[in-house]
Amino acid sequence: MPRNLCLTRQCFGLVTRIECSIRPLARDNGMWTLLFAAGMTGEQPSTIKSQGPFHGPVVAENILESIVDSLTLHGYEQAGDPQIWSLHMQAHLRQLKGDTQH
Repeated sequence: MPRNLCLTRQCFGLVTRIECSIRPLARDNGMWTLLFAAGMTGEQPSTIKSQGPFHGPVVAENILESIVDSLTLHGYEQAGDPQIWSLHMQAHLRQLKGDTQH
């Protein structure tokens, strides 16, 4: 499973988009997090969330895989689109890193 992916779902002519990313949480401590940005395609994300921390990227990848499986059951499909909300997720990651360093 890739560490960055995009899922989309079309409903009533609108396309909902969820971007997912696995990132290290803090420097050299082995903790990783999942970042999610969701919203309508062509707009700013309406929500940015995270899950974790997880001990290592493999654990985070396994959790992401189960989340993708669940979203697929709800009509989402993996899209080959590039991530357009990566800066939003990077800002959220900076907030998380700041919280863990205190």
